[in-house]
Amino acid sequence: MAVTKKELDEFHKRLLKEQKEIVKQLADLGGVPDMGSDTEGETFDEEADEAEEYQKNLGLRQALKERLLDVKNALDKLFKNEYGRCEKCGMEIEAEVLKVDPESRYCKHCKK
Repeated sequence: MAVTKKELDEFHKRLLKEQKEIVKQLADLGGVPDMGSDTEGETFDEEADEAEEYQKNLGLRQALKERLLDVKNALDKLFKNEYGRCEKCGMEIEAEVLKVDPESRYCKHCKK
């Protein structure tokens, strides 16, 4: 069953909202911590904590960047009227898949 115009509008709104949320999450993670300069004369516990937090955030940052790229690709496809086509087989991606994962690149069959 083809995706309706109303569903396309809903997916577009969701993708824009997700894009905004991901950008905010990336900004909230901050940049590289200022390790060392603010811990002079103190134990290394604070510096170790900063390094551990930074390490943990690297994985999260990478996952968010990949998801942001998927969202941007989906928005680009919407703009080009190519949204909802499986990148592997070229068939239409089921509306039920897009409702769960609007940035999906594959149909239900190819996701397996």
